[in-house]
Amino acid sequence: MISIAIDGPAGAGKSTIAKEISKILGFVYVDTGALYRAIGLYIERHNIEDREIKKELSKVKIDLDFKKDGQHVLLCGEDVSKLIRTPKISMIASRISAFKCVRDFLLKLQRDFAENNNVVMDGRDIGTVVLPDAEIKIFLTASAAIRAERRYNELRAKNIYCSYDEVLNDIIKRDNDDSSREIAPLKPARSAIIIDTSNMSLQESIKFLLKVVKSKFDRGSDLYESK
Repeated sequence: MISIAIDGPAGAGKSTIAKEISKILGFVYVDTGALYRAIGLYIERHNIEDREIKKELSKVKIDLDFKKDGQHVLLCGEDVSKLIRTPKISMIASRISAFKCVRDFLLKLQRDFAENNNVVMDGRDIGTVVLPDAEIKIFLTASAAIRAERRYNELRAKNIYCSYDEVLNDIIKRDNDDSSREIAPLKPARSAIIIDTSNMSLQESIKFLLKVVKSKFDRGSDLYESK
C-alpha cells in the first residue's frame, strides 16, 4: 500500500487538494481533521468537561463512509459531515487534539485505513506521528490572511454565517495552539516537502503536488495521465 501524508495549518487547502489528488490517483482520501471534529461535536452535544473526556471516549463510535461525493463521517451511526464544519466545532477540535487520550483513540483508526488502502491522508501530524513511514510527506502552508480568506469563502458558500475577522482570529489561535502543544505539535516532518500555496491557485497547487508524486514514483505519471 502507498501512503501520501499531507500536513499543514488550518485553511492551507489540505482537504481540497488532497481530495482532488486522491481522485486523480484512485487513492482513498482520509480527512483526519474530521475525526477530531466528530469527537468535538460529541463533547459539545453532551457538555463533557475536559477531565471527563478520557472515560467518555469509550462511548464514541466513529466510522468513515466513502461515497461518490467523498468522505462522510458517522458519529454513533449519524452522518455528521456537515455539522462538524462550524467555527465552534473547529475550536473544540483544535483544543482536544492536544489530549493524548484523544490522539491515541484515533491513531489506530487512521493507521488501519492506511494499512488496507492506498491513501492520501491529511492532518496536522500525519507525516510525523500517524504515518511516519509514508512514501511521500508534504507540508502545505500559506499566509494566515490568505488561509482566512479561503476558509471564509468556503464557509459562506455553505451558508455558514461568520465574519472574516472571526475566521482570521480563529486561524491565528489555531496556529498557535497546534504548534505549541506538547503532544504531536504541528511541524513539518524531516523528510517533508514544504509547499507554500499563498500565490498559487487551486489548480496550480494540485498540479504542483502531482509533480511531486510523479517524481517519487515512476507510475505516478501513468496514474495522472490516465485520468
